[in-house]
Amino acid sequence: MARDIRVKICGLTAAADVSAAVEAGAAYVGFVFFEKSPRNVGLMQARALALGVPPGVAKVALTVDADDATLDALTGQVPLDFLQLHGEESPARVSQIKARYGLPVIKAIGIAGAADLAQIDAYSGVADQLLIDAKPPPGATRPGGNALAFDWGLIAERDWALPWLLAGGLNPDNVALAVARTGARQLDVSSGVEAAPGIKDAGLIRAFIRNAQGA
Repeated sequence: MARDIRVKICGLTAAADVSAAVEAGAAYVGFVFFEKSPRNVGLMQARALALGVPPGVAKVALTVDADDATLDALTGQVPLDFLQLHGEESPARVSQIKARYGLPVIKAIGIAGAADLAQIDAYSGVADQLLIDAKPPPGATRPGGNALAFDWGLIAERDWALPWLLAGGLNPDNVALAVARTGARQLDVSSGVEAAPGIKDAGLIRAFIRNAQGA
């Protein structure tokens, strides 16, 4: 029997990829606003992509330590349902962004070891959802999208007071195991469904969602 797993396909840059994600059953589609990422999109490009997303599929903007001017321009041009904060934003900054823009916030938290789990409690009172990701390796230029997984045993059978998504190194081959090991009900994937950096593969998107849901 299929599992009730919600999937976010992140780093979309083309209308065909948005359509592939929607048709495969994605619950969220994500657009990256970070110049160092091969998945970075401009405001007008993102607006056109977002306008093609049907009702019922949540549109998420991924930003990294963005200032108010950047977020003003982003939210003013692109129709969004969530802001995803993937930088070093403090709990106070998360609260400020929620109040200023009136959008629910997903806060990404990088995990490498047990000590990193304390951040989850720090943000649980201010974010609407958490994204539990692998901490980037030393010297990495991007806070996510590095195709790295962390030790899923660190969060096995953990339960937090707000919804969360599992990210980091997921792909069609390991996603079923990830769900079984962590109990995650929401998943985020980007590089794991790509033919090349920033280029999504419709077949991999379908396989990922199918395997995640056990269909």
